Amino acid sequence: MRTAYIIDALRSPTGRRGGKLSKIHPIDLGAHVLSGLVERTRIDPSLVEDVVFGCVDALGPQAGDIARTSWLAAGLPEHVPGTTVDRQCGSSQQALHFAAQAVLSGTNDLVVAGGVQHMTAIPIGMANTIATHLGFPTPFAGSRGWEKRYGKRPVDQFKSAEMIAEKWEISRQDMEQFALQSHKRAIHAIEQGYFENEIYGFENGLQVDETPRGDTTLEKMAKLPPLLEGGMLTAAASSQVCDGASAMLIASEKAVERYKLEPRAKIHHLSVRGANPIWMLTAPIPATQHALQKTGLTLDDIDLVEINEAFASVVLAWQKEFNVSSDKVNVNGGAIALGHPLGATGTRLMTTLLNELERRGGRYGLQTMCEGGGQANVTIIERV
Repeated sequence: MRTAYIIDALRSPTGRRGGKLSKIHPIDLGAHVLSGLVERTRIDPSLVEDVVFGCVDALGPQAGDIARTSWLAAGLPEHVPGTTVDRQCGSSQQALHFAAQAVLSGTNDLVVAGGVQHMTAIPIGMANTIATHLGFPTPFAGSRGWEKRYGKRPVDQFKSAEMIAEKWEISRQDMEQFALQSHKRAIHAIEQGYFENEIYGFENGLQVDETPRGDTTLEKMAKLPPLLEGGMLTAAASSQVCDGASAMLIASEKAVERYKLEPRAKIHHLSVRGANPIWMLTAPIPATQHALQKTGLTLDDIDLVEINEAFASVVLAWQKEFNVSSDKVNVNGGAIALGHPLGATGTRLMTTLLNELERRGGRYGLQTMCEGGGQANVTIIERV
């Protein structure tokens, strides 16, 4: 059987909305990590056969196939193509899947996967905002097929996060404790230098994530108003809007041997599953069940887990469902502290997972995340 290897992975620091990355063009943000990946791997960039990037709301400066435009803006060879994918929050995790599948099928030997999102320049949901002005209040309004199956109920991520909290009996205090832990873990990781090997910094001085809040407290969180009237969820227990990019090089065994590359991990499993789109954010649970069934592994075999902190309730429900200790889940914090640059988060999580597996000497790492439309990718990597 063919094997897909991760040769290297890196990411930008996460920049707060309006922060130090806000003046960098989205294409240049993507180009930054691509340049860094070529520099670190010392690969001849002319050998890369495709660039697959995730990006959501591909409008304005993010339009025009930002995988391709970022590669060109990095000054890299024109004959290398690029394609941009949108699986909502899981876009760059899906980019990794497409890259690995190309290698596993024998179609390609060297593929770059990654993603970019500039949420300062293009705010979340901007595509829907523009569509509203064109007479489309939601993506589903007027679809007879959709309304026959799901009615005219709004698809709302905040409502979904509330529904999850209620179903799994997660209190506001539980979510805020989790959020505080995310910030503390991220700050600890920064102070200990755990992210140094994965971050490719900027000449403007941004060398570390600027999103974690060292001054946050439970008392401050308790004063925040809920995002929905009568609800429990607040901004404190939600992922941060931010700017960022990430990239990784995927190679076949033939490429590893031919170009004398040194793999850091191999792809053990790739899958994606769907769930009810109204609930939207529950899919990591059946997706994880499916992945474990397919591989024959159990969560006892998994050394570390990265599950995107879109909202605290998503991760806490997953932990309750599988009875997994927080000691191996998002151990260096997650999107509540480190931000969620939508199209880049998938490979950002994988980059962090890879580095922490190496630091701890672990074998298997599992990554999953909730995605719009009620979907979730699962990737299991095995450290080499």
